[in-house]
Amino acid sequence: MKIVTVVGARPQFIKAAAGSRQIRKDHTEILVHTGQHFDENMSDVFFREMEIPEPNYNLGVSGGTHAQMTAKMLIGIEEILQKEQPDALLVYGDTNSTLAAGLAAVKLHIPVFHVEAGNRLGTLNSPEEVNRITTDHIATINFCATEDALGKLREEGVEERSYFVGNIMYDSFLHFVNQPLKHPNILDFDGKPVTIPSEYYYMTCHRQENTYCDEPLTEILLAMNSLDAPTIYAVHPRNHDRAKCICEKRGLKNIILTQPVGYSESVHLTTNAKKIVTDSGGLQCEAFYAGVQCVFVLDFVVWPETMVDNRNQLAKADQRDILEKLSRNQTVNRDYQPFGDGHAAEKICEIIKKWERKEL
Repeated sequence: MKIVTVVGARPQFIKAAAGSRQIRKDHTEILVHTGQHFDENMSDVFFREMEIPEPNYNLGVSGGTHAQMTAKMLIGIEEILQKEQPDALLVYGDTNSTLAAGLAAVKLHIPVFHVEAGNRLGTLNSPEEVNRITTDHIATINFCATEDALGKLREEGVEERSYFVGNIMYDSFLHFVNQPLKHPNILDFDGKPVTIPSEYYYMTCHRQENTYCDEPLTEILLAMNSLDAPTIYAVHPRNHDRAKCICEKRGLKNIILTQPVGYSESVHLTTNAKKIVTDSGGLQCEAFYAGVQCVFVLDFVVWPETMVDNRNQLAKADQRDILEKLSRNQTVNRDYQPFGDGHAAEKICEIIKKWERKEL
């Protein structure tokens, strides 16, 4: 078959690394990059180090409101689909790229395969929730990362076209975790290499809820600055100035600000960290895979499977709450692995083959 795959954001690149590797064994894949994440540290480095095939198309759509981004992507993807005439479209996750691609395909009567379907937060206040619900319900096949996600789709009446395959991000994690870090590229804001301490905490923080003004990010950074080892904070480009200003204004000497890091670097930082503080859905999963305790700074649970035995805990953007959660001990049960066996991409392709042969 000819399959058009649409990606646009950093988490989707990680999933596509495993997905494209498997898809291209049996099918022709046309890769479309919407441009949602576009710069060197947020895009190019992932394609390079994860050996993701060069995109056949790059729409260059970034910035603007959700509606503006989605509309521009919808127009661009529709033109590509009309030109390529694929047998199916494949999308990952819950970004604006996912929604735009799904809508463009279904209106052209092109089957939609949705990887990482069925995740639910339970609130439409999250734009990602709107994206994933819509995509799940227009998809021809939904591939679920967990049994819980499959259960959500069962409740919504689309179980007959939904399958539990495991989390494809786990495939990528296992692929990279045992590989040596060949070309470490962890840089400070001035582009100089960062020396990684022997002991450190690892932090990412990019969501609007935590970075829309100084107050929540200051609380998070104050907590990290008071810990018994430095914190490596890989900063999203849009938070560069705010993070730097807060650290200078407050004299936070125990925070190491870096540019965004590549996937291999992030996996190694995760695996060797004392603990992790983040608002990233992907990083909390990777911490879980690595057996490193995580504190998730947000008001809702993204991956309920990780919220066991203090392995991942919700915290408010509040210094005391974060420190209290970090002070707890976790228990790691290595037999508990709700994200599959690390062969999600293979299972996805097996199901696609059955669909192609009309065996589903």
